[in-house]
Amino acid sequence: MGRMIFAEFLGTALLLISVVGSGIMGETLANGNVAIALLANAIATGCMLYCIITLFGAVSGAHFNPVVTLAFLLRGELPAITALSFVLSQVAGGVCGVWIAHLMFDQSILQLSQTSRTGLNIWSSEVFATFGLLLVVFGGMAQNPKAIPAMVGLYITGAYWFTSSTSFANPAVSIARSLSDTFSGISPTHVPMFILCQAIGLAISLVVIKFVFTAKTKNLAK
Repeated sequence: MGRMIFAEFLGTALLLISVVGSGIMGETLANGNVAIALLANAIATGCMLYCIITLFGAVSGAHFNPVVTLAFLLRGELPAITALSFVLSQVAGGVCGVWIAHLMFDQSILQLSQTSRTGLNIWSSEVFATFGLLLVVFGGMAQNPKAIPAMVGLYITGAYWFTSSTSFANPAVSIARSLSDTFSGISPTHVPMFILCQAIGLAISLVVIKFVFTAKTKNLAK
């Protein structure tokens, strides 16, 4: 249990180091070209996701995301105490990852983001981004578990570009990024709505996943 919790903490910390660190580096080197900065941010995040899911998948399941953990809990595949421990370790790991990124780039360790991310377009984007991520995770488990690291990495890399919110799709990430007044930040006042939208995406995904992949499994069994 201790190894599982630490794996979730460490993996989420590494994820936020990649998100915030690549955002700072991308913005610094892009000379005002937001597209280049976003591209660097997306590629670095997708690469890190592939690595940490491959590394920690056999240890903790490589959730690194409270909505993924909650989905397993609601599907009856994870005990409540384990789920709570995972969520707490994910949030703590995310915050530590942000602080480490600030340290590496000679930033003030403690920050609050001033970046506004609000509006119906952004909120609907977070609903869809979370729905899509869970569809990839649980669809991958049903179809080809070995492909999940690549699938999740590729999905998030793409979702940076095809969602207006740049696909946070993760409450721990949302909270942690509110503590970084850099390219990847989000105002703390906008985090609660992001988390609500992510919860809506979770609810929709559970219905769709159960219908699509349960039906497919039964059909293949005939």
